Amino acid sequence: MKNVSFIRQNQAIVRNFSYRFEEGKTTALIGPSGSGKSTVLKLSAGLLVPSEGDVKFRDRDVFTMTRQENLSFRQEAAVVFQDSALWANQSIYQILELPLRIHFPKMPSSERESRIREVIGEVGYRRDLFIRPAALSMGEQKIIAFARAMMCEPRILFLDEWLESLDESSANRLFPLFQRPH
Repeated sequence: MKNVSFIRQNQAIVRNFSYRFEEGKTTALIGPSGSGKSTVLKLSAGLLVPSEGDVKFRDRDVFTMTRQENLSFRQEAAVVFQDSALWANQSIYQILELPLRIHFPKMPSSERESRIREVIGEVGYRRDLFIRPAALSMGEQKIIAFARAMMCEPRILFLDEWLESLDESSANRLFPLFQRPH
């Protein structure tokens, strides 16, 4: 990110922010509530368009990438949102299956199911896959959001308060998955 600003309703949420995220390193943004941490995360993930400045991935502007370059970036990068961002009208299975359908459209359904079962086993989810997010606790929603992010084995994770609402044992189970090299 170079000289990135984000202005909403004539108010600067982020102003002239520059940072180079290094491969293989973890970067934590720390600051008070409302200081723009989530906005920086969404800008760096290419989910918000900056008012000024450049956001690049491997020297390519995220907002001028070709469709194929953008799909490749989206396959390598995954986001766990602060509020989990699970689609209310989809089952847990459908939510977990979507990244596989998008990035591996020719993957047989049996392989998709196998990958989903593998990831939910790793994150420790034990409930029905065909219920909707409203039936889950906030902690369980976070676990599913993290599982969705892990579906395509991303090299880059954008994590926004990803351990919030998790009990200690769940957090201890997820943390090694986050640290695993890809």
